[in-house]
Amino acid sequence: MQNNVLILDFGSQYTQLIARRVRELNIFCEIKPYNKPPEDLSIYKAVILSGSPFSVRAEDAPHPDLSEIQGKVPLLAVCYGAQYLAHFKGGNVSPSNTREYGRANLSYIKSEEAFFDNISEGSQVWMSHSDTIKVLPTNGVKLASTNDVENAAYKIEGEDTYAIQFHPEVYHSTDGKQLLENFLVHIAGVEQTWTPAAFVETTVDYLREKIGDEKVILGLSGGVDSSVAAMLLHRAIGKNLHCIFVNNGLLRKDEFPSVLKQYEGMGLNVKGVDASARFLDELAGESDPEKKRKIIGRVFIEVFDDESHLVTNAKWLAQGTIYPDVIESVSATGGPSATIKSHHNVGGLPDFMKLSVVEPLRMLFKDEVRRVGASMGLDPLLLGRHPFPGPGLAIRILGDITREKVAILQEVDAIFINGLKEAGLYDDVWQAGAMLLPVNSVGVMGDERTYEKCVALRAVESTDGMTADWVNLPYEFLQKTSNDIINKVRGVNRVVYDISSKPPATIEWE
Repeated sequence: MQNNVLILDFGSQYTQLIARRVRELNIFCEIKPYNKPPEDLSIYKAVILSGSPFSVRAEDAPHPDLSEIQGKVPLLAVCYGAQYLAHFKGGNVSPSNTREYGRANLSYIKSEEAFFDNISEGSQVWMSHSDTIKVLPTNGVKLASTNDVENAAYKIEGEDTYAIQFHPEVYHSTDGKQLLENFLVHIAGVEQTWTPAAFVETTVDYLREKIGDEKVILGLSGGVDSSVAAMLLHRAIGKNLHCIFVNNGLLRKDEFPSVLKQYEGMGLNVKGVDASARFLDELAGESDPEKKRKIIGRVFIEVFDDESHLVTNAKWLAQGTIYPDVIESVSATGGPSATIKSHHNVGGLPDFMKLSVVEPLRMLFKDEVRRVGASMGLDPLLLGRHPFPGPGLAIRILGDITREKVAILQEVDAIFINGLKEAGLYDDVWQAGAMLLPVNSVGVMGDERTYEKCVALRAVESTDGMTADWVNLPYEFLQKTSNDIINKVRGVNRVVYDISSKPPATIEWE
């Protein structure tokens, strides 16, 4: 039996955060939809049931078969999961008189329980539910309460089954990580062996076995994800890896030559392909953001199909897809959560392209990718580079794409990013960029009236891109950056700063 944890997703906005917290304990976990659980449960040492926007009392509420899990594998039921066990196992769940949402404090804890080791009464937890458990399920034993929630936590006697009404995965549950450690490590006996070095070793072995002596084509972007993926594949298959860096005409200023130079000395076999005219011609006249993403994805594949024919017997296309890409594109692994946006590198290949896909980083979050890269000795400057969207400036130019707009935004972006570096602010920001808005505004330059473009600057702090807060950049920096942009970039007369967080906004504007 491996030291894996299964998270069954019932559509909660917090499901991915559960995975993040478990990974932080050096324990590998994966998310599967509640209605499509793995057939083989023997590789899991514990199972976690997520929360859900549904009520267990609703006719269309998720109703999984837990007969092969409960009582056989250590089980932690969170929020909806806790209510589900109570509602269908002899207890009672009713609407709460008041919606229980936000901070609460544990007013009672059964302290002799290992589940609450090193957690004291008064510990802050985060509630998010409108139903409440009035009667515990058969053989249920209360473990904790809050002032408003009598059955905030319970266990099933005779089983390693635990249930909580609060969310340990969110930041506001101050001892949430400790509680997850108590359950997974001390109760379920899961070993904390999932480290960056261990991931590299197992992934390289897997890639070597999967690919054998066949050739792989990898699209490099100059960013963290594709670079780490390339080094993993390089370790596994060496000279059989053929890397291609495509200029789609939507890169940052001077990025094509600088990225190619960056890869010199890394031992990678890299070819630069300038397909900028092809991409920009295909995008001409298209304003819809989803259609722009689809066009870029299609042309990206077509370019790689052309290049693959130049590599004799190429069998694989490698991509730097990471977990947030998968989650946002197809919901929580196909479960009931909502799709947020399409990612150009998610969703497989068209039938005409006779390459199989390999994605070494598909199960990693961004910060985990960086740690894996560091364990392989990659340049800290490369690993510290801000994320840059696959569709590039196409989704930072709102509306249709023209060569003139791309040139304007490249200049604006260069002033902003270089300014962050010069001011010593670059490493304080997780991602930054400029957006070219589809509006003109009135301005005055000298004695003349102008009617030119408006740009928005955006800088956020985040861990993995799933949530993000805007960065409070110094006013002096913003003032200087605005002046530099307006004075140096012809066609722009107004600069604004985006102070919205994710959620409710997204990091990119499209």
